[in-house]
Amino acid sequence: MTANSEVENNTGNLDKFKWMAAFVVTAVAVGGNQFFSDIWVLYRVIAVVACFGCSLWLALRTDKGRQFIAFAYDAKTEVKKVIWPSRQEATNTTLVVFAVSCIFGVILWGVDSLLLLFVNYILGI
Repeated sequence: MTANSEVENNTGNLDKFKWMAAFVVTAVAVGGNQFFSDIWVLYRVIAVVACFGCSLWLALRTDKGRQFIAFAYDAKTEVKKVIWPSRQEATNTTLVVFAVSCIFGVILWGVDSLLLLFVNYILGI
């Protein structure tokens, strides 16, 4: 066993502990909110938000959490590279989609009406 694999193993075990702690803190928030239902709701909301914040902080300190943060930064960088349509292009596209939807709605209504007449004719209604 190499030193590198020992460090990876210790990090994996520490990550398991962090995930378990995050789960426990979340469970405490949910259970505590139910158990202390007689306390003013503002205090319970503050406590639940604080617990969820701690749970999120713990989860983001794991390897998967760091990968998620890196992914979020990469996604933010890619969004900055996107060439967004102008207001006029967005409006025109919206109008085209609306018009096509209306046209197909009328076509489907007509086909449905014809099929209804056909079925009624066959059934003799």
